[in-house]
Amino acid sequence: MSAVDVPVALLGYGTVGSAVDRLLAENAEDIERATGHRLRVVRALVRDEAKERPHAPAEGVLTTDLARIRDDPSIAVVAEVMGGLEPTGNYVRELLGAGKPVVSANKQLVAREGAALFRAASEAGVQLRFEASVCAAIPVIKVLREALVVSNVHRVVGIVNGTTNFILTEMEGGAGYEEALAEAQRLGYAEADPTEDVSGADAAAKMAILATMAFGSRVTLADVGYEGIEGVTGEHVAAARSMDMVVRLVGQATLAGERLDVRVGPALVDRHHPLAAVEGAFNAVMLQGDAIREITLEGPGAGGMETASAVVADMVSVIGTTGTGFLQNDACWRTLERLPPGEARSPFYVSIRVDDVAGVLAQVALRLAGRGVSVARLVQEQSNGAATLHVVTHEAAERDLRSALDEIADLPETRERPTALPVVSDRGVAGLGWA
Repeated sequence: MSAVDVPVALLGYGTVGSAVDRLLAENAEDIERATGHRLRVVRALVRDEAKERPHAPAEGVLTTDLARIRDDPSIAVVAEVMGGLEPTGNYVRELLGAGKPVVSANKQLVAREGAALFRAASEAGVQLRFEASVCAAIPVIKVLREALVVSNVHRVVGIVNGTTNFILTEMEGGAGYEEALAEAQRLGYAEADPTEDVSGADAAAKMAILATMAFGSRVTLADVGYEGIEGVTGEHVAAARSMDMVVRLVGQATLAGERLDVRVGPALVDRHHPLAAVEGAFNAVMLQGDAIREITLEGPGAGGMETASAVVADMVSVIGTTGTGFLQNDACWRTLERLPPGEARSPFYVSIRVDDVAGVLAQVALRLAGRGVSVARLVQEQSNGAATLHVVTHEAAERDLRSALDEIADLPETRERPTALPVVSDRGVAGLGWA
């Protein structure tokens, strides 16, 4: 049987775009054997056609005119790999409106404008796929949307940013934050401006997408409480090590009854928990549900070639399911109430630096108890007239803990504002040996 030639286009021809072009060319025979189609990049929208590129496309591929893609009836699918919100969002809306299926690797665009994009795709009867927007080569969107459609997933927890995971792994090995960040930039894991990664915004966008897919209710970036790793210190890493734990940037999306909570932030992860073993620029996502109990997906979460592989997989899926694609339907079918800020419950690790004087420990314990926060473990380190209190609490509402820490910060003996990180463990306080 002869192969069907399928012209495709790209929005962007940077690291990911050029990798998509290479993968399609180098694996053309494999794709043809699997699908009967041969995908060929015929157009790529760029800002500057004259810019020198390490992997040059074929003659005539580059263009600065969107109309050459939008109005070409032969182009069967477009991969958006240029990033950013505008003009990218407008380009994608135009393409969908013109009846072009779109594959996107843009987590910020999908997280912020997913409802409008799905509406445009639905009205035009075309597909919008976005596997590469979350965890690069890990097919978590496909698993949630297709394999687990009747599994009643109620919790998603994971490490979804390879850059921050690399930095924290380096710090665990003894590097300082700035040193670890510089190494991540040298290796290409972090951008020259790493703000989106280290602030937690990248992971928050990904968790918004995962929560939307898992719970069938629209979650936007504005719904996700997030905190980055800029405040993680060597002291946090050392304290975690002393308690047989590691520091990781963890995303958590939880469905409790008819309310959901989605958050991202640094946490202490029990060494016995699967996420503790995820090191370097790898990602892992754990899905928990009634019919599956627990599934963990792990793999490389950063890199142009890894992201490109997910883009190509989505393009092949679109071509193989044109007119009947499951993903052209919006996953959202209900509206869920958000858990009010501060009501999320967790065990916490707290670091409190105080004057080493009689009675201060009792004052700290009194403030915690007054807010209903129970101490599971306390270790005191003394040095030069000061004491650092390392406290692990039983499960408590975040609001109550923060209120107690506000009161502790106001004590005259407190030298600096206390810091708190949630604890991630499946064993509970008793299982960890702290009770």
